[in-house]
Amino acid sequence: MNLQNLKKHIRNVPDFPEPGIQFKDITPILQNAEVFQDLMQTFYEHYKNAHIDYVVGIEARGFIFGAVLASMLKCGFIPIRKPGKLPAETIAQEYELEYGNNKLEIHKDALKKGDRVVIFDDLIAIGGTSRAAADLVRKLGAEIVEFAFIIELSELKGREKLKDIAEVYSLVQY
Repeated sequence: MNLQNLKKHIRNVPDFPEPGIQFKDITPILQNAEVFQDLMQTFYEHYKNAHIDYVVGIEARGFIFGAVLASMLKCGFIPIRKPGKLPAETIAQEYELEYGNNKLEIHKDALKKGDRVVIFDDLIAIGGTSRAAADLVRKLGAEIVEFAFIIELSELKGREKLKDIAEVYSLVQY
């Protein structure tokens, strides 16, 4: 994949969702079929021989890319959502954002011991969301093969928060 072309399709939105935050918008990637397909093919090539049982996608943008990757890998997809969005019994994990706190949930029966998963989100900043997702996955007994991101905000050192759990695979760094 041409990473310079990918970067051209990531829009910077200043002061969103709060003043001082430079939001990296992946909507232009989704609008360009060729770039979107190249991106997904890159992730597929990276994971095609990793024997993944499930791709776990973090709400909401992780759903888009994670579900497509799961389909390509012919494995299952599991959503991790914000509170109150999943219909069956859940477990929850609180976490810290770059600009506040939040909580994630997963269905209590989503994974079992020995399942091999990739945790997918569009972006890693300080790593709090991904760490919370990993805590949920590990509580259910699954093995995290890797964390997958399109974008990594390197200066915020989110990778450091995950290094004791699994490797981080990201395509573009800012």
